[in-house]
Amino acid sequence: MLIELNTVSPVPIYTQLRNQIVLGIGRGELKIGERLPTVRQMAQAAGVNVMTVNKVYAILQAEGYIEIDRRHGAIVHPSPEAGESLRAKCSAELELLIAESSLKGMSREGFLELCGEIFDSQRILAER
Repeated sequence: MLIELNTVSPVPIYTQLRNQIVLGIGRGELKIGERLPTVRQMAQAAGVNVMTVNKVYAILQAEGYIEIDRRHGAIVHPSPEAGESLRAKCSAELELLIAESSLKGMSREGFLELCGEIFDSQRILAER
């Protein structure tokens, strides 16, 4: 999986890194049970500070996307639980995307079609 960070983006580097790892898992680029690079390896590959990667791995663990074991490191292991916090997050983000899409002229049907295409492209869903 190739990590590409945009240093001039208003999105913090740790958020970009977190998002790319989650997308990599969703797309099947990172398989369930696969070990992530060590914190040092990831920091070097991404060109970021070790503390940034530590923060990202801690966030991913708290969100249920990876497990961290001192002996085995960080392992991709998404939790199948989708709690209320995930629903609230999705709702808020979708509301903004729908507003932006609608204001720019996208139809409801076009938006739903795009959502379906992207949802279907996520390989992790096929494995469950």
